[in-house]
Amino acid sequence: MTEIVFYHLNGQPPEQILPALLQKSLERGWRVVVQASSEERVDALDAHLWTWRDDAFLPHGTWRDAEAAEQPILLTLNDDNPNRAAVRFLVEGAAMPADASIYQRVVLVFDGEDSDAVEAARARWADAKSAGFEVTYWQADEKGRWRRRT
Repeated sequence: MTEIVFYHLNGQPPEQILPALLQKSLERGWRVVVQASSEERVDALDAHLWTWRDDAFLPHGTWRDAEAAEQPILLTLNDDNPNRAAVRFLVEGAAMPADASIYQRVVLVFDGEDSDAVEAARARWADAKSAGFEVTYWQADEKGRWRRRT
């Protein structure tokens, strides 16, 4: 069953948390697609993933690359799944895919300081629950550690 995971950001840009989550996905053997809602965000993520840590490498590309289907991590604006990803990340308000059930996990990363993003996340939570998906919610505590909330 597909798990829909919500990450509630408080004062953190997606670039701050996304690389570690992507690395964990790769360690589990999962291919990943990251969908943003603007080319600017895709380009920013692309640049950031090349330089996020000196001692780590996140192999990735964008949907514009000729070998997009071969990328372990694919950054895109589209709702397709050319690299056969098991996990789909949605950032910056990217829409829930109509075929969400083909993924092991769909991860929604949203800005907890943006009231529109919070309302959209609440609506997506309700939709996911009513569609029968397993839903989890994570928020960073005061020390920056992710805690599952109920």
